[in-house]
Amino acid sequence: MRYAIYFMPAPETPLWRFGSSIIGYDAAVQRDIPHPVHPAFDAAAFPQWTGEPRRYGFHATLKAPFALRDGKTEADLLETAKAFAADRRAFSGGDFGVAALGDFVALVPSAARPALHALADDATRVFERFRAPLSQADRERRLRAPLTERQIGYLDAWGYPYVFEDFRFHMTLTGPLPPDRRERVRAGLADLYGMIARPVRCDAIAVFIQRARDQRFAVLARYTMVDGTETLDKTVVARASESAYVSGTFRQR
Repeated sequence: MRYAIYFMPAPETPLWRFGSSIIGYDAAVQRDIPHPVHPAFDAAAFPQWTGEPRRYGFHATLKAPFALRDGKTEADLLETAKAFAADRRAFSGGDFGVAALGDFVALVPSAARPALHALADDATRVFERFRAPLSQADRERRLRAPLTERQIGYLDAWGYPYVFEDFRFHMTLTGPLPPDRRERVRAGLADLYGMIARPVRCDAIAVFIQRARDQRFAVLARYTMVDGTETLDKTVVARASESAYVSGTFRQR
């Protein structure tokens, strides 16, 4: 079983509906949803191209997936997440845009946002006491990517190579794309995002759970900042998401 600390938009928002529809999975209600129709997308290939982000749900990483350290419990983790949110004020993450990051496409801030970086730095440190050491298999998997010496040091110290100076806030929309399709897909996603684009409000953190390695991550709890209210009531979220996909902007296939 693994957990992760993520930023996720509220499930009733256009941003959550957009991201979840692109990857084809709503992690709040734990079900597949149709991809949007767009001339830039290959109907046969797009589910394959979004398979990797579908495993994790729509999110931005604050603390990468980890198994619980011996002696720590899920209840302890949730209590810390609630306190973490309660100790922080919501803020605007500013405008976002669709960009290619290497061989995949993601939503990224249009300008540097120190507050987003600081939030991830804090989460990296605060939740570290819950993280079990990386298994040898997970370490070797990470080392298959080209990492700098500093990133390898971060991997060994924090369980994830892209922290602190190497962190970049992003919300993944695709997995690796063929070079000859990358810009076309990016432009198509930018076209769809333009229909709902607005400054992104960073007002909560979420705890995601993966109950087995062959299963997808799902939302366990979402805590709003300032008062730390737990906002994920699965009945309410399910109703909100169901109605949102019926009345949402995107034409589904």
